Amino acid sequence: MAIDKEAQLYEPIKLYFTAKGYEVKSEVNHCDLVGVHQQSGEVIIVEMKKTFNLALLLQGVERLRLGATVYLAVERNRKKSGAVNQRFSDLAELCRRLGIGLLTVIFYATKAPVVELLCAPGDAPVRGNRPSKGRRLIYEFKERSGDYNTGGSHAQKLVTAYRERALRCAEALYRVEQASPSQLTRLTGVRSAGNILRDNHYHWFKKLERGIYGLTDEGKQALQDYKNVIEGWTSFSP
Repeated sequence: MAIDKEAQLYEPIKLYFTAKGYEVKSEVNHCDLVGVHQQSGEVIIVEMKKTFNLALLLQGVERLRLGATVYLAVERNRKKSGAVNQRFSDLAELCRRLGIGLLTVIFYATKAPVVELLCAPGDAPVRGNRPSKGRRLIYEFKERSGDYNTGGSHAQKLVTAYRERALRCAEALYRVEQASPSQLTRLTGVRSAGNILRDNHYHWFKKLERGIYGLTDEGKQALQDYKNVIEGWTSFSP
């Protein structure tokens, strides 16, 4: 059940914090919800939107400057489609890194709304640094001989380091017509030439006889399709 306006979030969230010992009031100095714990005196601010967006996040960051404990609250729709079906685990991780809490509210047709705390203010990030992925990033960067892609494009086939190595093998096979993996390694310097020929991910290679490979029509076409890449490291022209 989707809500019509963000004001519908207020009552469930007020009940949630009231049950935790807060006195809650709405629209205090432009804050959607302000609560003061009746024992500890802790001050909380909750900013609400129907869906998580940049405006809500910036609002939360601004509220941090007031020295209060800050939460963001959005609706969580049970349906799988639409803008409300957001990546809540990623959003919670973002909030953790900023020291902001994140609440979601699920509305039902026949029962009371359910408020769920995805992360509390001050929670440590769950996802730490990933050195192995960082090393793979640098490896991929260094293995590419040039910049043959356009940043932000998604419809085009990317020229990865692996595709470049396959192109080197294809270019060499075009010149010598047939070769063994070890011969290709000597011709191209590609140590993984044998694996590239055997895996044949792009269908550019064909086995002519045991241990000897040649180029398919798709491989010859690839040399034309990626001519700009090849011209970056050889004067070869198919």
